[in-house]
Amino acid sequence: MTMADGLFACIGVGALGAAVLPRLVAGRPLSLPLVFLVGGIAVYLLPLPLPEVDPVDDRLLTEHITEIGVLIALMGAGLALNRPVGRRRWGTTWRLLGVTMPLTVVVTALVAWWLLDWPPAAALLLAAVLAPTDPVLASEVRVGEPTEDEDDEDEVRFALTSEAGLNDGLAFPLTYAAVALAAAAGSGWSTDWVGTWVVEDVAFKCVVGVLGGLLAGRLLGWLFFRPRSPELRLSEHREGFVALGATFLSYGLTEVVGGYGFLAVFTTACTIRAAERAHGFHNILHDFVEQIERLFTATVLFLLGAFIALGGLAALTWQGAVTALAVLLVIRPLSGWAGLLGSRLGNRERWVVAGYGIRGIGSLYYLAYGLGQHDFPVPERELWAVVTFTVLVSVVLHGVTAGPVVSRLDRLRTDSSPQQESA
Repeated sequence: MTMADGLFACIGVGALGAAVLPRLVAGRPLSLPLVFLVGGIAVYLLPLPLPEVDPVDDRLLTEHITEIGVLIALMGAGLALNRPVGRRRWGTTWRLLGVTMPLTVVVTALVAWWLLDWPPAAALLLAAVLAPTDPVLASEVRVGEPTEDEDDEDEVRFALTSEAGLNDGLAFPLTYAAVALAAAAGSGWSTDWVGTWVVEDVAFKCVVGVLGGLLAGRLLGWLFFRPRSPELRLSEHREGFVALGATFLSYGLTEVVGGYGFLAVFTTACTIRAAERAHGFHNILHDFVEQIERLFTATVLFLLGAFIALGGLAALTWQGAVTALAVLLVIRPLSGWAGLLGSRLGNRERWVVAGYGIRGIGSLYYLAYGLGQHDFPVPERELWAVVTFTVLVSVVLHGVTAGPVVSRLDRLRTDSSPQQESA
């Protein structure tokens, strides 16, 4: 058997598994990402002629694979959200982005600086890399298919899905700050970069990202639903693959003019939903994107498992492991709780939203991207080991517990509803 034969066999098994496993693990303390992560570890521990998997040496390939995975997930999240964007309707989301995310980043950077004894630039890069959340890795905590009812989503699933859709883009300014800090440290700790960073990397690129998404979404929404000619009205053809066209068009054009493409893709998806919110074409687009997303998630998690089996955690120190556990078990939950104080969520819902800030493919992308922008005064394999361990623990912990926790929350919510109605 050649290396190519083994690779084709793995791809075939993986594609079939991605179709079958979601139904087998439904309702169980298990998840599709966890199965493929463990599968990658198990397969690469066997004496088979399989290709090496090393994101450190293959940084650019890793960056592009994870980039596509994030883009598809963003489009899927935006298409699935039924609730129109608004200050009050998305109040929980704004709290998670405006309070929880900055708190998580600051405390994570301080812990990395103190416990790992990393320079500030490397500590900030780790905090930025671990800022994005990813409910794709635990389907129980994200919203389901699009429906006509704007109030069909419970607050927990809505909050975690909408947060992930936006913080994937908002991690870019933080990553650029780490890059600029690393460059400044090499030239005598100049603070000249701060003004440029605020104007260009925060204000300009975020605004262009949102505006690019709105423009692309309006144009595509019109093209999908408004042309008088049935030949031009894409919703008449019911072809789900146009969602990929929308994703890459929005991303590419926004990046060309200097904005954040991740923000643009999520904004585009939300704008397309708003163009004709109750149309069944949204389900076709969403179903197609979800299938592609499932394949990419399975592939990336399998490769991550392969990297672990081949020694990806060899550079992990006990300080790095403690930092990862602190992010998942202490920093994110407490920051989430603080950000949601005063929200309309009850205590149980607040703890679930705070605790399920899942780390996943977005973290892998930002690490590969950041390391391609500048050299950091920390061994790359140590950075990869800490981030890989964080994603590993998150996939295991959240993948196993999400089903039972959210199911119990749903039962308690259902049981309390008749009592509220009778009262």
